[in-house]
Amino acid sequence: MSATRRQILSRTGASVAGIAFTGALSELFAGSAWAAPGDRPPRSGYGPLVPDPDGLLDLPAGFRYKVLSRQGDPLRSGEGPVPSNHDGMGAFPGHRGRVHLVRNHENKATGKIGVPTVPGLTYDPAAKGGCTALELDGRNGVLGERVAVAGTAVNCAGGPTPWNTWLTCEETEDKAGTNGYTKDHGFVFEVDGADPRRTGAVPLTAMGRFQHEAVAVDPRSGIVYETEDAFDRPFGLFYRFLPRKPLGGTGSLRAGGALEAMRVPDVPDLSVVQETGARFEGVEWVPVPDPLAAGTPIRFQDFGPRGITHAQKLEGCYWGGRAVYFVSSFARTGDGSGATHFGQVWKYEPHRRRLTLVVVFGPSTDVRLPGESPDNICLAPTGGLMVSEDGGGAQHVFGVSERGEVYPVARNAQALTSAAAAAGGTSEEPEWGEFAGVTFSPDRSTMYVNCYTPGTTFAVTGPWHR
Repeated sequence: MSATRRQILSRTGASVAGIAFTGALSELFAGSAWAAPGDRPPRSGYGPLVPDPDGLLDLPAGFRYKVLSRQGDPLRSGEGPVPSNHDGMGAFPGHRGRVHLVRNHENKATGKIGVPTVPGLTYDPAAKGGCTALELDGRNGVLGERVAVAGTAVNCAGGPTPWNTWLTCEETEDKAGTNGYTKDHGFVFEVDGADPRRTGAVPLTAMGRFQHEAVAVDPRSGIVYETEDAFDRPFGLFYRFLPRKPLGGTGSLRAGGALEAMRVPDVPDLSVVQETGARFEGVEWVPVPDPLAAGTPIRFQDFGPRGITHAQKLEGCYWGGRAVYFVSSFARTGDGSGATHFGQVWKYEPHRRRLTLVVVFGPSTDVRLPGESPDNICLAPTGGLMVSEDGGGAQHVFGVSERGEVYPVARNAQALTSAAAAAGGTSEEPEWGEFAGVTFSPDRSTMYVNCYTPGTTFAVTGPWHR
């Protein structure tokens, strides 16, 4: 099951970079916790994208969007402006049909608009990252918007817990004294979107200090799986955290636990696996010598003579059925990986200790690098796979049907002014802000999605079940 770049172009009606998919996609959809009886993924999408006369978001006919929040606008709480760099996001049910939307801000020390520091919600006043929380009514009207956690750094992705809080992840290993920070960074923080002061700004140190990307919680055991998006060799690891008080509700992860890293016997680098359906039995979990990485980053630590399994660009992570799925966004031999691909989706079944390569994205001679890589992924209400593109040119949210059909869901119509144009020169191509944080409302009627820059949060409604 595959789709070529030309097929994607014909469906989107735009000159975009392509993604080729191969693999057992039905396995992903069968594992969806969203799909209701009778729901099926779209066979061929929702039709071509219609240019937005307002120049913000192109959608298929019958769909509409609402801008919920934009960077620089005042927060409704009066705490300051809406921060920049909108990234990962989760949607949680509230009272009387309300929705609590928790949004990451991936601000580095040089971030344009930092998350305002608020007493009781700030970890390190010198850091500009964090989360904001929006409260929405049943029609996606914004009832409130406020700081949920501040003083964290490079909050990229994360994941929801079974008790409806958000785990936000710092994608950095900077220690106190680096980039002006006053505290060590590289942690996970728990955020309650309905009442942020219940969770405060407490790092979950037992879950490790590394370049966190995303997490997924096993709702049966409470084990938390974590991806590491390391930028240099030997690249990141796939972890699991065994909490001392599993499934204990808000704050239970603060009780500590054990951190372990995945070892696939005789596979030091996941990128070398190119056969979809390849299975590895007897996956091992090795205790992390120093979870706080006081002296050496975890991926460089000594895991014994048999080593540990690494992968480039470990990003998205979610739970479906009885398995955890995680993404390697891309791998390139030029960066030091053992092989090249434009993305993999892996499935790990804890009860079988089995790892399976489910989907491979590319490579294809029709696809050009850099870009064309899957970043955030999520399962749609009907079981379809939603993929946020992170590459060159116009940025899209693509859907993938069970048969491997690729179809456009949204295109960012906000062309950014390039540095060359801002300086009075010209640019051959406009710059486009990537999509991130795709998630669906608890009633499955709305897709929420962020444009990373200029930071914008959209609510998209329409015939999702058509």
